[in-house]
Amino acid sequence: MLKINCCIFFLCFSFCSSYSQNVIKGEVKDKNNQSIISANLILNDKNGKIISYTYTNELGKYVLKTEKTGQFFLIASSMGFEQKSFDFLIENKNEIKTIDFFLSPKITELKEIKITSKKPITIKNDTIIFNADSFKQGNEQVVEDLLKKIPGLNIDANGTIKVGNQEVEKVMIDGDDMFEKGYKILTKNMSVNPIDKVELYQNYSNNKLLKGIENSNKVALNLTLKENSKRVWFGNISAGYGLVSENRYKVGSNLMNFGKKNKYYFLTNFNNIGEDATGDINHLIRPYRFDEAGSIGDDQTANSLLGLGFDTPNLKQKRTNLNNAEMLSLNSIFTLSEKVKLKTLGFLNTDEVDFFRNSFQSFSIGTTTFTNTENFVGRKTQFTGFGKVDITYDISKTKTFEYTGKFNKTNEKNRSDLLFNNDLLNERLNANNQLFDQKVVYTNKFKDNKVFLLSGRYINEKTPQNYSVNQFIFQDLFSENANITKQFSENKMQFAGLEAHLLDKKKNGDLLEIKIGNQLRIDGLNTRFELLQNDNNLTFPNGYQNQLTYTTNDLYLSAKYRFKFKNVTLLTQADAHQLSNQLENYNVKSNQNPFFILPKIGLDWKINEKNKLLTSYSYNTTNAGVLDVYSGFVQTGFRSFSKGLEEFNQLNSSSAIINYTYGSWGDKFFANTFILYSKNNDFFSTNSIIAQNYSQSEKIIIKDREFLSISSSIDRYFKPIKSNLKINLGATKTNFKNIVNNSNLREVKNFIANYGFELRSGFRGFFNYHIGSKWNYNQVETTIKNNFTDNMSFLDLSFMFSDKFNIQVQSERYFFGNLDKDNNKYYFLDLEARYVVKENKLTFFLSGNNLFNTETFRNYSISDINISQTEYRLMPRYVLLKMEYRF
Repeated sequence: MLKINCCIFFLCFSFCSSYSQNVIKGEVKDKNNQSIISANLILNDKNGKIISYTYTNELGKYVLKTEKTGQFFLIASSMGFEQKSFDFLIENKNEIKTIDFFLSPKITELKEIKITSKKPITIKNDTIIFNADSFKQGNEQVVEDLLKKIPGLNIDANGTIKVGNQEVEKVMIDGDDMFEKGYKILTKNMSVNPIDKVELYQNYSNNKLLKGIENSNKVALNLTLKENSKRVWFGNISAGYGLVSENRYKVGSNLMNFGKKNKYYFLTNFNNIGEDATGDINHLIRPYRFDEAGSIGDDQTANSLLGLGFDTPNLKQKRTNLNNAEMLSLNSIFTLSEKVKLKTLGFLNTDEVDFFRNSFQSFSIGTTTFTNTENFVGRKTQFTGFGKVDITYDISKTKTFEYTGKFNKTNEKNRSDLLFNNDLLNERLNANNQLFDQKVVYTNKFKDNKVFLLSGRYINEKTPQNYSVNQFIFQDLFSENANITKQFSENKMQFAGLEAHLLDKKKNGDLLEIKIGNQLRIDGLNTRFELLQNDNNLTFPNGYQNQLTYTTNDLYLSAKYRFKFKNVTLLTQADAHQLSNQLENYNVKSNQNPFFILPKIGLDWKINEKNKLLTSYSYNTTNAGVLDVYSGFVQTGFRSFSKGLEEFNQLNSSSAIINYTYGSWGDKFFANTFILYSKNNDFFSTNSIIAQNYSQSEKIIIKDREFLSISSSIDRYFKPIKSNLKINLGATKTNFKNIVNNSNLREVKNFIANYGFELRSGFRGFFNYHIGSKWNYNQVETTIKNNFTDNMSFLDLSFMFSDKFNIQVQSERYFFGNLDKDNNKYYFLDLEARYVVKENKLTFFLSGNNLFNTETFRNYSISDINISQTEYRLMPRYVLLKMEYRF
């Protein structure tokens, strides 16, 4: 079937390439007969609809092509010149029109000009504005679909938005942000119809008083709405049900009102077709900003110890997510006065996920070899309730006060029936997470180029877990005649921090930053492992219990200075830390008070307008966390236990970065290469005992580990075929050491290479394509060497038969080099047909998923101790009839 798809693609592509085209060409000059570079040319039909657009080259020349005939008008414009238009007629095919423009200087001041025509792309300082209608192809449903069509924006399968290689900070609506890093809940659900423009902010600052002062390379998106979508209630409701499959459904609705003062966005989504309407919910609950003023505590979280292993293969989530999800989100922004703005966010989500996995694992450690088989059937039931309040008080034009309060409650009930080597184990895991998070930030821009920030934060988080198994497979570890095991574990974490931050931008562009703060974290870890017989306790085994409190207090001072020398910026930084660690384990206390300084140096060199080079070197010291210092074994899986070091430690490492960029992400040709080298002077490794029915690992500290990562990406736009080519290359090489089954210290080398390409068209006709292929090579070497190569290829086709009817086809092929020939290839085909009954009102959809009905998927993996093959059950074929009504 894939071969048929490829034939269809190449036939359609050949048809589009050979179709008769009319050519409009010419030059754009000023009154002095000087060529105007990058002038904008827009070709419109007689109704004012944009047919095509381009820019003049370095000689002031342009070329436009169209298959259509009839009456047209061509608009030429450039910054600082009066706009001109030219009407003309194309009667026959293959006509060539030569139209030259001579533009007059604009006399009126820029601030008094009213621009009535809409350019596809407009650049204003650090803002790039995309006219949404210029990039719509007619098959877009939600905001994410539109963003995929905009040049320079990369949206991966999970909905993460990147500009070049950098993820956006947020996606705003008319300048207001509701979801921060959890923007996927907006882009995956909001209808694309109300969007007028997409604004890309470069050098973005999350704190408006830091704009132009902090050295920011962040990017953010802002969606501006059409006038008829402002200050009114509007939205949509959609409902779908399976035609040839049982009980497949999807129901969703969006209701919103975006006024100047108040904004409301309410949405629901109910489905059991594997669709994730929220993205990674953790980004919504715990947005993380690295090394940013006012971001104290973003990296603090309480970790859980145990999971049932609901891991999924690297496929689209809708193929593996056997779900039954219900989601409701209520979000509002209230402008209480000219100085006070209140944001509220409420989120409720329930989900019931089924999971099926069969695996075959072959272990080889020295002279010890054995094989394990697992047949896993599991169900996870989860409820999440999340609430957030943001208050921003503009004390004056130069002073702001911000408060953020968050509360999250997540309850999970997990169960599994696991057939392990012909023994049936019934696992039960009840897990909870309770998060209470409060933060305040005061900002004072006391001079035009000087800002002082004072931030404080308090976090209280708990992660209790109750785990039980109705079979006893640890006869080699314990002598008791048990038939049930249970473990209770809880990590209680409290965090309190206070930080003062000063930014001083010099007149010559230099930037001084001084930061002083104190962070206190207290972890209480309590684990209780017991052996039972018919619910009667036999014993709490010695060495398998924990009751400790780990306290870390970090008093720190950071000084950073950026020297600006024309096209070169030199960064020097030094961070001083005075730690106070205290460990109380079963009423036995120990203390440690280390002091260390962390240096960093970096260089940014803008060689010219096209070439940029960034380098840095840093020396790091990492303090141990609570999961590094506990003394008793903890059960981390049905057959695995782990143990900490029982002592304080700090690990030292150094890293160097080189990043070279050619062009910018919006150019026709853009290339980026990133190299990271890291050397761990000492690092955590493991001393493990691996047996057929159990594994036990103790943390140990080993000297010298190296890590090298190289990634490169190339973007090239081919105007003759209106297609964009992306090439990605990457390689990672690591080496580490460990001890297994009382062996000598052994070295493990791992090498991973990824490479691939994709080509996406941007035709304005009835046909578009997106094709690509990706390879992954993995090699692990100990005393023996294992490797494999996998491949994934895809072909997506879009057919716009009319403004009312279109069809989208998506196909994928997976190949696993180390599987047997009968199981190493997998094919998937999805199709969606869309018919518009009434524009912007009523639409019908017919969706087919997994039309080849590929029921299982098997992959292959290797590690330093085993080779495994795992087979997963997938979402079966279904066909869904859906209706959407907009109001």
